[in-house]
Amino acid sequence: MAYFIGIDIGTTSAKTILVNEEGIPVSVKSTEYSLETPQPGWAEQDPEDWWAAVVHNIKSMISNSNIDPFDVKGIGLSGQMHSSVFIDEKDRVIRPAILWCDQRTVKETGQIMRKVGKKLIIELTHNPPLTGFTLPKLIWLKNNEEDNYNRICRILLPKDYIRLRLTGEYATEVSDASGTLIFNVKKRKWSDEIIEVFGLNRDWLPDCFESTEISGSLSGSAASEIELKAGIPVVGGGGDQAAGAVGNGVIENGVLSATIGTSGVVFAHSDKSVMDPEGRLHSFCHAVPGKWHVMGVMLSAGGSFRWLRDTLCRDAVLEAQLHRSDPYEIMALIAKNIPIGSDGLVFLPYLTGERTPHPNPKARGAFIGLTSRHKKDHFIRSVMEGVTFGMNDSLNLIRNMKINIDQIRLSGGGSRSELWRQMQTDIYNYETAVTGMDEGPAFGAAVIAAVGTGHFSSIDEACRDWIKIEKKYTPDAENSVRYRDYYGIYSSLYKKLKITFSELSDI
Repeated sequence: MAYFIGIDIGTTSAKTILVNEEGIPVSVKSTEYSLETPQPGWAEQDPEDWWAAVVHNIKSMISNSNIDPFDVKGIGLSGQMHSSVFIDEKDRVIRPAILWCDQRTVKETGQIMRKVGKKLIIELTHNPPLTGFTLPKLIWLKNNEEDNYNRICRILLPKDYIRLRLTGEYATEVSDASGTLIFNVKKRKWSDEIIEVFGLNRDWLPDCFESTEISGSLSGSAASEIELKAGIPVVGGGGDQAAGAVGNGVIENGVLSATIGTSGVVFAHSDKSVMDPEGRLHSFCHAVPGKWHVMGVMLSAGGSFRWLRDTLCRDAVLEAQLHRSDPYEIMALIAKNIPIGSDGLVFLPYLTGERTPHPNPKARGAFIGLTSRHKKDHFIRSVMEGVTFGMNDSLNLIRNMKINIDQIRLSGGGSRSELWRQMQTDIYNYETAVTGMDEGPAFGAAVIAAVGTGHFSSIDEACRDWIKIEKKYTPDAENSVRYRDYYGIYSSLYKKLKITFSELSDI
């Protein structure tokens, strides 16, 4: 039997999945690593930690599944978008990777805006300059670490650094390249205009493939390290959201995805290149060849829930350890006892700034409406509701672009709890569904590998064969009305607090 491996380099962990030719996951492995914040608003990781996690995962996965390594026919890659890895002439990492959620480049985004202008930068790249993107990081390096800037030989994204370690090849693909602000999304190629305006070295940018194209093969040294056979094809893969969309079958008009991971993403497929003229939504190439997508991104979705777990819910963590269960499930069960609206407690999930619909690195998280009546249980439900309201902001922008919405597929941590599934359904006020595939980006990378190596003729065919709907949900009309009232309050708060956020940040 043939097998395919999907690798996802996430923000908190690397996940790998081994899928057989029938689309059934045989083994899944995840290894966590640290995220460093050397200064407020900074976020960095050592790419060597990613590689070590991938090596550990694959070796454990193959060993535990007892399959013949010679039956692995393809490898697909996915990972956090925008995060920048700077490589020298000897393929050494110059400095820790600057991550997608890093906010240090506020001045650089302003520099880009002044030099190019908002209208032209959106026309060229379909996206405005945001702190998380690759180009501002590159300019920051030039402005602040000139010695490191002068050592650059290649610029890679996280999954593409893993590709380099696997194959020795410098390559990326269109969905991930779309988030660099150096890419012409409409033409699906590097932007000569951006390269010229900012004096970039074209040789720094890797060759760019469609997601299903083979970009290299497993080298002998890498094969020895991860205990697979040399020569296994490695396909282009996809940025985490595009690969996750493939893994959930979001490859046609009318089907959207809402993913609550560390970040929160509402993702819509498009047959043509479209963009929000104001740049509030991202417009990127899809991992489906010749297709595009738009998406809204909030920076701290599941990240807000994790913050709550680590600061106020240590008892849930201890209980989970005692009963070998999931602390998030325990927290969700507690929240179930609290009424809609959390008795007037509203949470703004801007713990690391925000992107959609408020591209503001100075935005701050807040609880509004706190009274002596509120207990920890209210805080839990309020965080879940606030995160979902933030996702609804993106959904409203997509709706306003006249993009058809028939069904929203839920994934990530927010799809594991029955309470959060129904909460999302009621707040979005659309039919939702879950596929039962938690490892969306890693599974999507495996799907792309199966297509790229010829097991399927297209991603459409692969998704029809491998992806099944596990359960559907319909909105509760009464709950949707009640949530709509609270959402109205939630959506008014950012404007009222924007100046305060800025003052706090400046202090």
